[in-house]
Amino acid sequence: MKKIEKIAHMDMHRLTAPMGQQGVGLVPTMGALHEGHLSLIQAAKQACQEVGVSIFVNPTQFSPGEDFERYPRPIEADLAKCEAEGVDWVFCPSVEEMYPTGCVTRVQVDRLGDVLCGQHRPGHFEGVATVVAKLFNIVQPAMAFFGQKDAQQVAIIRRMVRDLCSPVKIAVCPTIREADGLAMSSRNVYLSSSERAQATVLFESLSWAKSEIESGQKDVAGLTREMRNKVIAAGPCEIDYIEIVDADELTPKSNVEGRCLIALAVRIGKARLIDNLVVDAPRHGS
Repeated sequence: MKKIEKIAHMDMHRLTAPMGQQGVGLVPTMGALHEGHLSLIQAAKQACQEVGVSIFVNPTQFSPGEDFERYPRPIEADLAKCEAEGVDWVFCPSVEEMYPTGCVTRVQVDRLGDVLCGQHRPGHFEGVATVVAKLFNIVQPAMAFFGQKDAQQVAIIRRMVRDLCSPVKIAVCPTIREADGLAMSSRNVYLSSSERAQATVLFESLSWAKSEIESGQKDVAGLTREMRNKVIAAGPCEIDYIEIVDADELTPKSNVEGRCLIALAVRIGKARLIDNLVVDAPRHGS
């Protein structure tokens, strides 16, 4: 497995790859790899001839006061996991390599980045779109693999790729969960044992709402109100949002219809946790 730290070296690898770029799959990450990331690598290996992982804690997607400095960076453990999974190369550039002095260009996806997490993390999705666009230009993969847990990120990247006529195919893989339903996240390490137990209410409330919708419940306000009550009853927390929106456009709904995204973001202790489920509302008369 190659460890590549310079864009120029990534260029050299890309230009000398025997199969060209048609068979290359990229798994973009910020490191602190867990089973969710490894599932993306496994999906990429099934679909692509060559698999690369990027590990880069991107400063432009952190708002002031967020956890950029303390974000976990176990690079040696991450490299070992990549090698064990049969990854062909890992691209792990420095901040200076990705954002050299004088770099002023940013990528902004209007509207999709202004809702849900975008309301609470100013500039976050501009940072995400910018770094992903840079990675796509540097690596030039045929496919890139993302997890459904980051549903808003997925919607934004899909729109960016479409709007900028990028040839990269976006593959979205299922959220990987712990046995009790908690979505795997690098930020779960911030949870104490009691907070970790409390956090299971996120998936419980999402699953409850999904079941209600599948049973014919249409009242978004009633569903989100009950979800909020469940989350608050579980213990001390700060709710950023609990919403039901269109799964592709992320526009809010007053009544459940079509393909919906049930999404929430909740701060428990030092951890800001996000999760979601997609549900297809039953058709009238079905």
